[in-house]
Amino acid sequence: MARGGIRTGGRAGGQGTARTGGRAGGWTPRRRDRRGRGMRAPLYPAGAPAARTRAERFDAVVLEALEPIEDRWGAELEDLDVAVDDVPDVAAADPDDDGVVGDGEVPLARLVPAGVDRRGASTRARIVLYRRPLEARALDGEDLADLLHDVLVEQVAEYLGVEPDTIDDEPDP
Repeated sequence: MARGGIRTGGRAGGQGTARTGGRAGGWTPRRRDRRGRGMRAPLYPAGAPAARTRAERFDAVVLEALEPIEDRWGAELEDLDVAVDDVPDVAAADPDDDGVVGDGEVPLARLVPAGVDRRGASTRARIVLYRRPLEARALDGEDLADLLHDVLVEQVAEYLGVEPDTIDDEPDP
């Protein structure tokens, strides 16, 4: 090996060079911080809506879809949590399980009743929405909001033990 950690003779004709890095004797690509100029700046400022991740945008749509339901049924839903998970655990899913809203074999949401966890602590009832299956079935942002509203209406109706039409109806003035 030549001086300075540069290996020569790697290519035909003996003209090639490669840097050696953290791996013993191996080639590693150069980092983005070439020539000491530092890393590139973010594409969007942190506060800009375009800088939010898909999960953060999905959470915002969930809150927007849940708002009219909470406005009307807030007192009855105080002991209910809403959670978002990326994907369901299909292997552990029971196909005859009540409280599941699905599209074929893939669940879109699940109502988990209140109970006791493995450590013996009491748990609150919760609706778990599965982000990736819901996003895959929506055509655009407006369709996703409508789909989320429908799924939340079905899950809240299951939790309260009423028909979904009761949850979705506008109150009489």
